Amino acid sequence: MAARSKARKRAVDLIYEADLRGADPVSTLAERIALADPPISDYTIELIEGVAEHRAAIDQLLNDYSEGWTLDRMPGVDRAVLRVGLYELLWATDVPDAVAIDEAVELAKLLSTDDSPKFVNGILGRVLRDQLPAGGTAAT
Repeated sequence: MAARSKARKRAVDLIYEADLRGADPVSTLAERIALADPPISDYTIELIEGVAEHRAAIDQLLNDYSEGWTLDRMPGVDRAVLRVGLYELLWATDVPDAVAIDEAVELAKLLSTDDSPKFVNGILGRVLRDQLPAGGTAAT
């Protein structure tokens, strides 16, 4: 697994953990950094801090685009994967759109249900389609 793929998985794990505990993901990250076992990559830190910074907008998009699912009813792992995927898709300028979607789908395959990859792909694909300016890349 490539370094950034590992960083994404670790970010999803920590965001999911924080969600289950009702804790702030940045605080959970700080706890893990203090333990430093295993060390936390810079990209994992960037992802968690980015998701936390844009959490309101990300969650609004999830509510708007997840047909038939409220944010609370959505499986926790899917929610964490989608939060990281949306952050990369819309705010991480160094990640190509196709990579952000593909990595999120792969994490859903690895960590969640059989239906999750299609669900994740559908939401991210629709957000990308609707957020793209004519002929451009995702909005920031």
